[in-house]
Amino acid sequence: MSWITDDWRLKLLALGLAVLMLGAVAFSQNPPTSKTMQLGIVYTVPSNLIVINPPTRTTVVVTGPADLVSAANGSNIQVTADLTKASAGTGEKVNLVGKPVISGVSVQTTPVVLNIDQRAAVKLTVTPRAPRGSAPGWQVTKMAAFCPNSPCSITFDGPVSWEANLKAYVDYPYQVNGTVDYPSLLVVLERNDIPLDLKQPINATSPQANIVDSNPVSIHIDAKAGTTSRQVVLVDSPPSNPPPTCYRITGIALDPAAVIITGQPDALTNITTITLPAIDLSPYTANATIKVTIPYPDNVTGPVGTARVTYSISRNPNCASPSP
Repeated sequence: MSWITDDWRLKLLALGLAVLMLGAVAFSQNPPTSKTMQLGIVYTVPSNLIVINPPTRTTVVVTGPADLVSAANGSNIQVTADLTKASAGTGEKVNLVGKPVISGVSVQTTPVVLNIDQRAAVKLTVTPRAPRGSAPGWQVTKMAAFCPNSPCSITFDGPVSWEANLKAYVDYPYQVNGTVDYPSLLVVLERNDIPLDLKQPINATSPQANIVDSNPVSIHIDAKAGTTSRQVVLVDSPPSNPPPTCYRITGIALDPAAVIITGQPDALTNITTITLPAIDLSPYTANATIKVTIPYPDNVTGPVGTARVTYSISRNPNCASPSP
C-alpha cells in the first residue's frame, strides 16, 4: 500500500486538478445563461371574487444551464397568480409565481396590478324588443318573452360593479306585421344602455362572467293594422278681439302650415285638422307675428310644440278718421 501513501499530497493535488479540469470542460459546454419569455398566467380566484380584464400573459426571465434554459417553454413552466388572500379593489398588486416542471432552472417574475371585484349572481327579467319597429300600416300592441314561461328571466353571474343598471333583452330581428312567434333568440345584455358583449376581450374576466341559464328564449308579438302617424293641417281661429277701429286683417300665414301627429290608430281616425287658439289683435295696427301653443288632442303627440301666426294688418281706406 506504500504506492498509495507515498507522495499522497501530490496525488491528491493531481486528483483535484483533474476534477477542476473536468468541471471546466463541462462548464464550457453547458454554461449558465438566461432568456426572456412571454408566458400565460393561470389565476386562482376564490368564489366570492372576480378579476376584471386581467392580463393573460407576462414576461419572465428563466435562468439556469444553457441546455435546460433552451428547453424551457410554456409547456414546462407555469406562471400562477393566487388570489385566495386578495381583497376587492382597483390597483391591487399581486405577486406571480413561476413554477418550472424541469429542475435546475429558476423563473423571475414581476407582480401584476389587477382590478378585483366582488362576484355575485343577479336575476334579470328579459324584456322583448322590436328594434326595427312595425311595418308600415302596423302597430305593435303586445310583446312577451318566454323561457319557457313568461315573464322570462335569466341569471347573470359576474362583477357586482357591472350589475348596476344592467338589463336583459331579446330583439325580434325583423319588422313586425302581424302576430309573430319567434324561437331561440339570443339574450342581449345592456349596461347603462350600452351593449355588454361578454365575448369581447375588453369584457374578459377571471373566471369568465356569464349568463347561467341556458334555456332558449322565444318572443311573441301581436301587431294590428292601422296608421300610427299622419299629417294634419293647422287652422287659425277667428281673433278673440279684432284690430282697432279703421284697421283690418288683410292676410294670415301659419308656420308650420301642417304637422305630423302620432298616437293610437283609433285616436287618429277622425283628426284631419288642429285649430289653433284665438288671438287678441286689439293692440296691433301693423303686421304682427304671434307664437301659440299647438293644442294636440288627448293621446296624440307631435314633434312641433308651437306655431307662428303672422297677421297682415293695414288701415281701412274707407274708414273716416275720428273727429279731433
